[in-house]
Amino acid sequence: MVHRRNFLQIGSLSLGSLFTGKLFAGTAAVRKPIVISTWGEGIAANKAAWEVLRKGGRALDAVEAGVMVTESSQNCCVGLGANPDRDGYVTLDASIMDENGNCGSVAFLERIKHPISVARRVMEKTPHVMLVGSGAQQFAIAEGFPLEKPGLSDDAQRNYKNWLQKSEYKPIPNIENSGNPHAFAPRKLDNGDWNHDTIGMVALDAQGNLSGSCTTSGMAFKMRGRLGDSPIIGAGLFVDNEVGAATATGLGEEVIKICGTHLVVELMRQGLKPEEACKQAVERILRKNKYQKRDDLQVGFIAINKQGEYGGYCIQGGFNFAVCYADDHNVLIESKHFQ
Repeated sequence: MVHRRNFLQIGSLSLGSLFTGKLFAGTAAVRKPIVISTWGEGIAANKAAWEVLRKGGRALDAVEAGVMVTESSQNCCVGLGANPDRDGYVTLDASIMDENGNCGSVAFLERIKHPISVARRVMEKTPHVMLVGSGAQQFAIAEGFPLEKPGLSDDAQRNYKNWLQKSEYKPIPNIENSGNPHAFAPRKLDNGDWNHDTIGMVALDAQGNLSGSCTTSGMAFKMRGRLGDSPIIGAGLFVDNEVGAATATGLGEEVIKICGTHLVVELMRQGLKPEEACKQAVERILRKNKYQKRDDLQVGFIAINKQGEYGGYCIQGGFNFAVCYADDHNVLIESKHFQ
């Protein structure tokens, strides 16, 4: 069944392609190139990535260009417009990985608009994988990235002011408002906070090469210095050009504990399809948490294998991901979830 919300989001999608049976993850292999990304913001991000892929461009260029769209947006919790940490500062994390196993990341980065591009420079211009904090900022400035003005966006300032009334840090499960068929934006909470803050993207280009990216502002009102899974290779993002690629979203601490995306890729190496590999990673998290009440926890994985098959799986309903493999096929898919 095609949800009405897909019609509203897709826009230019032709009616014929809506009923091919490919709206649901893992139903069929698709031709390369292909790009998939997390959450509703992935539709716009995929569009930018597809402009690279459709011209025969490299998957690495596509996944950088794609998530830069989200980093530039003031309408979600990724980028400098996002909610701050509990001390009132916005800190950004990002990672990127190419088909050759090269990777770069930045963490605890302030006042730089596109952390994903800084992560790529770390990969390509340094002997290191990760730069953090003031060192990452210093490197970014040396590479020509402008230092943005300090301070919070209007929405973030209002949210932070509301949060300070109680100053309670309570991670909220990452869920989109699936209960409303007309809603695409992430659910907005009573305190004004958005409840997810990451976009991850993986792509397979026309040459059959894989790359991935992941960028985030981290959990709203986190302890200063907190890092989640997004900038950690093998946790928030992993690519193996012989097998496949995966990225994660949700409570990063739980993804780190199982080396989540590395696990997904290794499960695909053993012969599992992307959706089943994502499912087994989710179930491992739940086993380690003794199947705690799922209302308290959300993690979602998405993955592509070398054949261009894709899939996703999450702990609880409300996670979706965007898939694009043609000019007229950029769709939002409701992920299957643990029952």
